[in-house]
Order: sequence, then structure tokens, then C-alpha cells
Amino acid sequence: MAGHLEAVSPETVSSTAERVAADADAFSEVPHGLESLSVLLVEDDPADAILVEDTLADTGMRVALRWVRSLPEAHEPLTASPAPDCVLLDLNLGEAQGLAVLRRVLEWAPDATVVVLTGLAESQAGMAAVAAGAQDYLFKGQLEPDGLGRTIRYAVQRRQVQQAVAALQVEQMRAQENARLERGLLPTPRVADPRLRVVARYRPGRAQALLGGDFYDVMETDDGRVHAVIGDVAGHDPASAALGVSLRVGWRSFVLAGIRGVRLVELLEDLLVAERDGTETFVTLTTVTALPGEPTARIVRAGHPGFLVHGGGSVQLVEPPGGLGVGMIPGMGAWQEHEISLPDGASLVLFTDGLFEGQIDGDGQRLDLSGLAQLAHRHRDRSPVRFVDALIADVEAASAPHGGLDDDVAVIHLGWTPA
Repeated sequence: MAGHLEAVSPETVSSTAERVAADADAFSEVPHGLESLSVLLVEDDPADAILVEDTLADTGMRVALRWVRSLPEAHEPLTASPAPDCVLLDLNLGEAQGLAVLRRVLEWAPDATVVVLTGLAESQAGMAAVAAGAQDYLFKGQLEPDGLGRTIRYAVQRRQVQQAVAALQVEQMRAQENARLERGLLPTPRVADPRLRVVARYRPGRAQALLGGDFYDVMETDDGRVHAVIGDVAGHDPASAALGVSLRVGWRSFVLAGIRGVRLVELLEDLLVAERDGTETFVTLTTVTALPGEPTARIVRAGHPGFLVHGGGSVQLVEPPGGLGVGMIPGMGAWQEHEISLPDGASLVLFTDGLFEGQIDGDGQRLDLSGLAQLAHRHRDRSPVRFVDALIADVEAASAPHGGLDDDVAVIHLGWTPA
């Protein structure tokens, strides 16, 4: 191999360099796969570049080779899409030397499969490069087709395995985060009355890897009253979910402290303003307070949709007056507490807007509240569990041909068995 380097003529160097550079045009035409690879050679010595090209030609692999002579020239192919399958990198590029060259390549292309080319006296540099993120290293003076082809294949395969493992770890972490958020947003109701019936359901919107900002809670205080909240934080990201958790925990704390009605919503707004990371974040919510045996419930609605009263073989859509969403214009919510009729054996059905905002035809028409009430009427004679599950199933079926649920859905069916 050393004799070959010394015997290269200037004419051969020039013609071969042009041939190597011309391979760049085939870069995007080579199918992705281990037997059909795009390789970027970063090498400032034309003779070494010819050696690599000739050795690659003898491997039997289908390779589209692009040669660049410096780090600045490597920037464009490294940051292009698709990126090269493998980078053969000389660590001594004149103006750039050693691991700094590798670090710059990995900075531009963090997922790149890099094989370092070193001299025979630089084995320590090769091992250091592997420790710094390269997949392997080769000695220029010992290049031979089988070894080069095997090294490239294994390096690409190892990198693909590493990326697959990293993606799996991300998914596992995401699943764990979902579980933590779910426990915070959708807790187990804290109630003791055996007559109380609580059915709670949650469905994520399509393509949501994380839970959104929908939350609910139900709890019973020492005076026998039952309190419930359902809310929806604007947005679909971890920050929205975390804010929903804060508001739900805050709501439970305020209720335990004896705070009710409009004052409760005002304190939740104070908490929202303190916790949100942007001035445009707001929350819609409905709070409920009811006492078993009393024919009424007290409601505060803050920008949230109405609710259903289900029982006695009927379903009624109720929309008492409501103020602005919490945090829309702090201090200007104009909320009021309203008393609504709740006959013996009837239940409140609270929900977030994902239950009725799904698309139901090709023209973009949404289900809306009236359409939801019609679906609910079909199941008016069902038990609470069957009623909620059937209603959600109908909504999912109606939106399925058009992509499924657009938004997260939370539903609470809250009531007492008849006396």
C-alpha cells in the first residue's frame, strides 16, 4: 500500500479526484441500505483519497462516494437531508487537528456514523476518537477491501442499533411521564358516601404523545358535600399538563380549606397567573358543589362548555351563564355561582370540549353541543357506566373517518343512587 501511494502521478491524482467529486451527484440516488450506502470522505490528501476510493471499489458494495478536503467543505453534506450513511474522517486536516475535527462533525451531524482514518502511529488517537463518539477507526496504511467493507457495514449497523435503543429509551421515558401526569391530572376520587356514583373517563386526542391539559377531580368534605372540578388548559404539551396538575392540586387544597364558589375560581386564577410561563395561557373549567338529598347543585362556569343532566330516562343539556376562562383577563372573569335543579337519582355529566369538537363530515362540520345532546339522548336509559362509555364510543365512531378525536376528552358522570 505504501508503494502505491508513492507511485501515483499528478495526472492520476487529478483525474481520480474529479471522478470522486463527481460521485456527489449520485448521493441522493442511492437507496438506503447496508449494501447501498452514501459515504462522505473528509480527507485533505488526494493520494489517500484515491486509496480509499480504490479500496471501496474492490469491496463489492454499492457506494456513492463524495470527497471533500476540509471541514468547511464538509458542512453542507453533513447538514443536508438525507445525510451520508457513513463518514470516513481524517483527523489531520491541516487547519483542524485531532478530536476537535470529530467534535465539529458530530456537532453538525449528531447522528452520523463516523469511522476515523489514522496513521499507523496514531492508534491512541483512534481509540480516543471512538471514546468521543466515532464508531470505529482504521489505519490508512492497512486498508484492504474486506476490512474496509466490514468496518463500514458494522459501523452503520451499530449506529442504527444505538439509535433504535435511544428511541426506545425515549419512548419508555415518555410512557413513564404519561403515567406521572395521568396520576396528577386524573386522580382517584376522594369520596366515602356509598351512594355516590362517580364514573370518570379520559381519551387522548390523536397524535398526542403526552397527555394534554385536561384535568378533573372529585372529593367529599367532612360536611358530606361533594365537590367536583373539570378543566382544560389551553395547549397540548408537557407545560400544559404540568399546569393542569398544579391547578387540580390547588383546587383540592382550596376546597379542603373551606373555600367555595366564585372565590375558589378567583384563587385558581391567582395560582394560574403565578404558575404559567406565558401570558396567553388560560384555562376553562366548571366547579360543582352538591349535598346528597338536596335537589340542587351549585355551579360556577368559567369559559367551559355546559353539561348534561342524566336521569329518570332523560338527558338535558344545561348551560348556566358563565364568565371568561380563568386567566384570559385576570381580575375580569365576572363569574357567578348558579343553582341548578338536580332531581333525586339524576346525575351531572361534565366534559371537556374534545367530546363535541371532533370533525364528523368531509366539509369540516363539528359535532357541537346540540349534536352531542342528540347522541346522549340515544343512551338515556343506560346505567352511568354504560351511558358514558356508549357516548364516548359514538363520538369516536363519528370522528374516526375524519382522523379521530382532535382533542383530549375528559368526562365525569357524578350523582347518587335514588334514595
